[in-house]
Amino acid sequence: MNKAGLTDMPGQAGSTNIQGENQQKLDIYADHQFIAALKCGVECCIVASEEHEDIIRLDTDISTNAKYIVAIDPLDGSSNIDVNVPVGTIFSIYRRNSIHGPANLADVLQKGTEQVAAGYIIYGSSTMLVYTTGNGVNGFTLDPSIGEFCLSHPNMRIPAKGLIYSINEGNYVHFPQGVKDYIKYCQVEDDTTQRPYTSRYIDSMVADIHRNLIKGGIFIYPVTSSAPQGKLRLVYECNPMAFIIEQAGGRATNGFERILTLDVNNIHERSPIFIGSTDMVKAAESFMQKQYENERIGQN
Repeated sequence: MNKAGLTDMPGQAGSTNIQGENQQKLDIYADHQFIAALKCGVECCIVASEEHEDIIRLDTDISTNAKYIVAIDPLDGSSNIDVNVPVGTIFSIYRRNSIHGPANLADVLQKGTEQVAAGYIIYGSSTMLVYTTGNGVNGFTLDPSIGEFCLSHPNMRIPAKGLIYSINEGNYVHFPQGVKDYIKYCQVEDDTTQRPYTSRYIDSMVADIHRNLIKGGIFIYPVTSSAPQGKLRLVYECNPMAFIIEQAGGRATNGFERILTLDVNNIHERSPIFIGSTDMVKAAESFMQKQYENERIGQN
C-alpha cells in the first residue's frame, strides 16, 4: 500500500508513460491522493484522471449510487517540478445522467456546458483555490496556521483587455499561419492598443492562466504539426478552465468555436485553446478566420 492507501497499479512505479507523456512520481502520488479522498466521500461515483487510460469507478457501498463525476488533472505542469515553478490541480464536476445501473463512460463524455462546478488549485508562493459553480468566480487562499482556505479574491473578473500573451514561441515554425500572424500583431508597436504586448509563458497552464486572470492576457495552445488535434485535454483541462474564465467575464475557444460546446468523444480528447481576455481572444480568432478564408480561396 502507498501513502494514499491505494495499491500501486501496474506500470506506475517511478516514471512511466501515459498517453505518450512521462509521469513524474509526484503525478502518481497526487493522483492517488485525490482518488483516495474522493473514494472516502459519498458524492462521487466516477473519476476521469489524466493519469489513467480509462475511467475509475468508485465501486464502494457509499460511492456506487453517488450523483457526481469528477474529471481531474491531478498535477498540471509537473514537468516543472524539478525547477520549482508553480504547478497546480485542475478539476471539473458533472452530474451523472444514468439512472439505472452503475455510472458509465457516457456520464463522463458530456459537453463543458454541463459542468456544475470547476476549479483549480495553484501551488506557488501561496496555495490558492479558484472555484466556480456557475455564479461567478471566487479565489480562496490557504491559511496554513488554521489549515483552511479563506476567501481572499471575491468575484474575480478578468480584464476585457490585456497586455500579456502566453504561448510557447519555440514552436513558432509549427504553428498555423493564423497564430503566427497574431504573434506578429502582438509584437508590432502601436500606442493606441498599447502594443507591443508582453510575452509571458511558464509552461504550466494553471500558472499562466492564473496570472492572466488577474492581470489580463491570453493563453494559446494551438494545433501544431506534431499535435494536429491540439495537445491539451478537453475534459479535464480545457473545459474546466473555459468554464472558470467565462464565469470571470473572459472567452475560451478553439480558434473558431466555443470550447464549452465542443463534442467529447473520449476522456482524453485533445483540443487547441485560445483563452483569456475577451478582446484578445477575439483578435486572435480574427487571424484564424483570415487564415481559413485564405485557404478556402486557394482551394477554389
